[in-house]
Amino acid sequence: MQSLIVSKNEAGQRLDKLLAKYLNLAGKGFLYKMMRKKNITLNGKKCDGSEKLMPGDEIKLFLSDETILKFSEVKIPVVKKINLNIIYEDDHILLVNKPSGMLSQKAKKSDESLVEYMIDYLISSGQLSTDQLKSFRPSICNRLDRNTSGLVVGGKSLAGLQIMSEVFKDRTIHKYYQCVVKGHISDRQKISGFLIKDEVANQVAVHKSQVPDSVPITTEYEPLQYYGGYTLLKVTLITGRTHQIRAHLSSIGHPIVGDHKYGSSQVNEEAKRLYHINSQMLHSYQVVFPQLKEPLAYLSGKSFLAPLPKTFSKICKDWR
Repeated sequence: MQSLIVSKNEAGQRLDKLLAKYLNLAGKGFLYKMMRKKNITLNGKKCDGSEKLMPGDEIKLFLSDETILKFSEVKIPVVKKINLNIIYEDDHILLVNKPSGMLSQKAKKSDESLVEYMIDYLISSGQLSTDQLKSFRPSICNRLDRNTSGLVVGGKSLAGLQIMSEVFKDRTIHKYYQCVVKGHISDRQKISGFLIKDEVANQVAVHKSQVPDSVPITTEYEPLQYYGGYTLLKVTLITGRTHQIRAHLSSIGHPIVGDHKYGSSQVNEEAKRLYHINSQMLHSYQVVFPQLKEPLAYLSGKSFLAPLPKTFSKICKDWR
């Protein structure tokens, strides 16, 4: 027999959802049968799985240790050790300055991504146990392209993960980027268009007018510095679509330096020759949180910055 006390990270969900995580190799039929036979109880009473869990609730599993072990598999990521550049951390969230070249999430089973590195960090620092991983798995709340650097928000608690994911989804959080583009941009602009995605090629195209299956996009940018044929821009995403900044700026003749998918091979070769730049010069440098619900209300209105990567200084040093 095992007794489980519901924690804050496990509360708020249905009992059957938690059991499906804890006994993740067992079928739903087995779980419901065990509840019907009172081999699984909630607070000493018969349960059917629909109950919403509260902190401190007690779940008893009147099953042998062998059965529980058979149906419970904890997937602990085994990854190379990475020193994450953590900008901010508390009990609910952490903000990581993701480097260019790192995946936000796995694309295939063999990949290592920021999610795995974050879980490894939490386990190594004693903030997360393997038992806790059975019923709650921390994750990230927003994604950046592999070759885009900058701020990614991770949820360490269920509340942190749910609330932050919600504000990214409803776009009430404010996200700002900086990038280096080819050409001289002298005025602040807000541009619109229509984006269509090729799912197979994982590539998008931007059109001035609407085409079938396209979605509207709006991007705002402001020039910060100009030197030697390059402009440093501050970019605000009004809409947040796949590859939006990269494709939108390229469509108006100002490709991001180092962008091998939407950029210019000539521009990229020039930047490599003059400044030894091989990476994409797009960086998510600031997030400003909106009004947040409890227990994250203390973060309302807070702003966080991620310093520009060293690659930016290769061109930007001449602007100073």
